[in-house]
Amino acid sequence: MATVFALANQKGGVGKTTTSVNLAAALAAQRQQVLLIDLDPQGNATSGSGVDKYELPQSIYHVLLGELAAQEAIQPKVSGGFDLIPANGDLTAAEVQLLDMAGKEFRLRDALAPLLAQYDYILIDCPPSLNMLTVNALAAATDVIVPIQCEYYALEGLSALLGTIEDIQASVNPELKIGGLLRTMFDPRNSLSNDVSTQLLTHFGEQVYRTIIPRNVRLAEAPSYGESIISYDRKSRGALSYLALAGEILRQSKAKRSA
Repeated sequence: MATVFALANQKGGVGKTTTSVNLAAALAAQRQQVLLIDLDPQGNATSGSGVDKYELPQSIYHVLLGELAAQEAIQPKVSGGFDLIPANGDLTAAEVQLLDMAGKEFRLRDALAPLLAQYDYILIDCPPSLNMLTVNALAAATDVIVPIQCEYYALEGLSALLGTIEDIQASVNPELKIGGLLRTMFDPRNSLSNDVSTQLLTHFGEQVYRTIIPRNVRLAEAPSYGESIISYDRKSRGALSYLALAGEILRQSKAKRSA
C-alpha cells in the first residue's frame, strides 16, 4: 500500500517542485515504484520530468473532474524513472469547478484509491497556495513533506501551513501526519540559514529531516533539460542530497512497518 506524500508550502520558491521531481527520481533509483502527481497549474513538475505541458492529451485536470480514470492519465517511466500524472494551465479552471462539486475535498483521494496497491510511494506536488487543489492533496495524503527555505519569512509561513494541516486533520483527514520538514536551498556560509536551521530543530526536533538540500548550480540547471538531478548529474551535491533524503524516508518507512 502506497505512502502518499503531499509536498506543500503556501510560500513559493522554497524548492517544492524541485523536491517533488528529484525525490521521486531518487526513490525510483532505489527500486521503488513511484508515481508523481503534478497538482500545480504552472506544470513545472511536468516539464521538469521531460514532458511537454503544452501537448497533453490528458492530465490531472481530467481526473479531478471525473472525465478520466487516474490510471488512464499516467505517463509511464518519464525521464526520472517514475510514473507521472501531468498538469498544465487547464488545472486553474479545476479550482473553480471543484467548488460546485459534491465531495469536492475528496476528488483526488477517491481517484487515487485504485492505484494505491501498485505503488510504494505517491508524491503530490501542491500549488503554492492553500486552495481547493491543496485541500484535495492533503485529504488524499498519508503524510506531508514541508520544504522550507532557510530564511526568516519561511518561519512565518510555516505557522499558517501547520494551522491548515491541523484543520484538515480535524475535518477531512484525521490520519494525516507531518512526514517531515525539509531544509532547502541551504547555504552554510550564511548565518541566517544556520540560525533558521537551528530554530527549526529546536522547535520541531524529530520532525525535521536530517538531510539538508544545499544551494547547488547543477540542481538549478536540471529542469531546463527536462531531467531530474539524478539523471542530469548523479555525482553533484544536489543529487547526493536527494538520494540521502530517499534513504532517510525508506528507513523511516521500514521502522514504521516493524513497529
